[in-house]
Formats: sequence, structure tokens, C-alpha cells
Amino acid sequence: MLPKAITDFLTQNRNRHLAELCELLAIPSIANVSDGACERAAKLLAEYLKHLGMTVRIIPSVGPPNVLAELHTGAHRPTLLLYGHYDVQPPDPLDAWQSQPFNPQVRGGCLYARGATDDKGQLFAHLMAIEAWQKAGGGLPVNLKVFLEGQEEIGSPHLEPFLASYRNDLVADAAIISDSEFFAEGLPSLTTALRGLAYVEVVVSGPRQDLHSGIHGGAVRNPANVLAAMVAALHDAHGRVTIPGFYNDVVEPSPEERASWERLPFSKADYAASLGVTALGGGEEGRSVLERRWSRPTLDCNGLVAGYAGAGAKTIIPAAAMAKISMRLVPHQQPHTITSALETYLRQLCPAGTSVKMEVLTTANPVLLATDSPAMRAARAALVLAFENEPVLVRHGASVPIVEMLQRMLKLDAVPMGFGLPSDNPHSPNEHFRLDQLWRGSIAAAAFMGNLAEEMGQGQGKKSSR
Repeated sequence: MLPKAITDFLTQNRNRHLAELCELLAIPSIANVSDGACERAAKLLAEYLKHLGMTVRIIPSVGPPNVLAELHTGAHRPTLLLYGHYDVQPPDPLDAWQSQPFNPQVRGGCLYARGATDDKGQLFAHLMAIEAWQKAGGGLPVNLKVFLEGQEEIGSPHLEPFLASYRNDLVADAAIISDSEFFAEGLPSLTTALRGLAYVEVVVSGPRQDLHSGIHGGAVRNPANVLAAMVAALHDAHGRVTIPGFYNDVVEPSPEERASWERLPFSKADYAASLGVTALGGGEEGRSVLERRWSRPTLDCNGLVAGYAGAGAKTIIPAAAMAKISMRLVPHQQPHTITSALETYLRQLCPAGTSVKMEVLTTANPVLLATDSPAMRAARAALVLAFENEPVLVRHGASVPIVEMLQRMLKLDAVPMGFGLPSDNPHSPNEHFRLDQLWRGSIAAAAFMGNLAEEMGQGQGKKSSR
């Protein structure tokens, strides 16, 4: 049971906490913009963690720095690793925002700003909980390590070597990440699997230069036409990906897991309407929408560039055409196996008179998490306490590289315990975070730490804080 003094402290300090979060949100910490904003955000968070009694280091990186903090509270207590990211997506298009993205505003019980839900607001709920334990709860019940990243929104390109270099500093008994959302309003959720990613760029080349389409049309193959046909050939008429061996390592969800998804409050019509489409489609026939989003691999063309796209007409056969292609992978699929199979298949599809070149831009491994670990049990109880409803176990179609890396490199099954809502508009204009989710999230974060100490027990922590 969470001490009443902690919930009282969190309630009494809401206005101050909101002001402090707004100070963080006002920093335009866009990871791929080198203007010093990420460094300012890292410094502000470092100072906040120092104020909470933690030993803090700002560690330079190629790009935005990382922040590591540590607080040792007892030799026989379990050690918790808290991860979050302070970088945000670019706010474009600016004219679609009702208020400036880096001028936080409260409207209708929601806090509007870029990063409000992804991930500054969710991260800050944990910082509020840490302070509550320190100032009203007699001190943290666990040893604590905090790792804050500044490149998550660009795929964490330098994360794996950082984890390898600082592995000893990150050793822990459990890990918590709040960078996700409820399945539905009022229905807290714990994520048990994430899809991986393989992202490639494909270029089809033909003549050595753009050609007059009237003089040469019909005599040479048009790279734009060839690439369009190749992309179209990557799916069959039933929505299945045609790359040989693509489904070899795919494992079906258990009947129990599939049945639990069928009980979720999900409407295909409402989902379609929320996306602005009149009908759903594009995946494998015979599979439910949630299966297609969570437990099935996909292939999507993310962009096509070829030839002339300016005003008016210019009759050419372009010398080359380019496509960006992403594949979301499910547990047990390996990115390097899939990209190799795609490259081989593209070469088979490419006709004489043209050539194809493929470059792998980024990859992330899929991950499947334990559902009955001490940390997962602690999170379940914390969400019940804070949100007064039993959480559901869900998968997530996106990729969060840190989750897989913690599992593979540190042998930790992180608990993704998010507080966002599906309507929060992360990565979109008018991103926001409902204040009630922030307040309840801070209670859940505080309860999680207490629950983890009880679940693992005094003397049961396997790893020290160093």
C-alpha cells in the first residue's frame, strides 16, 4: 500500500510540478537540430535529479548527450533502472497548432506542447514520484538508476555502443519505461511485445541521364515504372508480403492471447474514422485488425521519388527512381535476414536494362517480454491503485529500441508502463497530455517503486547499485 503521505505530497505540489514540467517543455529539444536546445534540456534534468539527491553525470555523445543518475539507498534493496527520453519530434506543420508548440498551454484539462506526452510528461511523472518518496515517504524503497536519452526520436543511432560502454553503470534488477499509451481511455495497459524495424532505401537506375519521353519512350525501360511495379509486387492480392522466406520465423500468438485481444473494446468503424478513412485494409486477409497491427509483420512504402514533380509539364523518362521501404518485424524475425531476403528478391524483380541498389538505413530487433516477472506484477498493482481498473496486456506495433537492447545486453525485461491516451497526438500537431493522467501517473510511478521493493523483498535484490 502506498503511504498516504506520498499521495498527499503529490496532490499538494501539483501546481509546482506543472510549472516545472512546463519549463522543460518550453525547451525545443529536437534531436536532429544542433542549436543547443537538447543540451539545455539535459542540463535542466540533471539539475532536477541532483535536487532529488542523486549523483548525476551528463555524458557527451555523437549528438545530444545522455544523462546518468544514481541513488543508493540500501545494500540489500533491489535496484531499479528508469529510462526516458527528453528529445522530441519536430513540430511541423506549425500552422496546424492551436498554440505554439514550445509555449505550453493548459486547455480543457490537458497540457498542450510538443513532448507533453512523448516523452517529457510521462518521464516527469516518475520524477514527481521520486521527489514524493524522498520528501514525504522517508526515502526511496529501492536503489535507483536513471538513464535519460536525447536521440530516441531519430532511432537512437548511438544507443547500443553507449550501453556497451556503460553496461556496469546500468546493471539493475528491473527496468521501467513510460513512453506508451493506454489501449483506451480508462483502460490502463502494459505492453508485452514490440515490433522491430528494418528500413531501407531502394534506387532503380536506367539511362545515364533523363531522356525525352517522345523520342525514346517505348525503347527503354522507365525506372519510375519499373520501381512502381517492383513495389507493387512486394504484396500479393491477399495482402501477404511476397519476399521468399519472409514469414519463416513468425510465431503465432497463443489462443489465450488472441482471445484476450478479442475482448478489448475495439471498433473497426471508430478506428477507421479516427484515421480519416472510410474503410480499413492493406494487411493480410483473414487476420483481425489488432493481429495485423501487433503480431504480424508488415511492409510499407514510405516514400517514392522519381523524375519531374514541378509545376507544369516536362516530358522525360527519369534516369533513376527511389523508394523508402520499412518493414515492421515481429518476435523471432531478424532484421539482417529479412533485409538480405528483400535485396535478393528485388534483384530478381529488376528487369534487364535497369539496375537496383538497396541500402539499409536503420534496424531494430523485435522484443517479447515476460508477463509474470516481479516488475510486471508490481506495475499491475500500481496501475490498479492509481487508475482504479485492472490493466490489460497488449502488444505494440511500433519499435522502441531500448526495450530490446535492455533485454539482450543487460538481461532485463523492461516494463513499458505508459500513461498516455490514444487521443494525445504524439508526433502530430496539438500534442497534449491529460493532466489527470499526469497526476495518476505519478501515483502509479510511486506505487510501482514500493511494490517492486515488496515483490523482490529485502535481501532479494540480485544486483547492487554499482
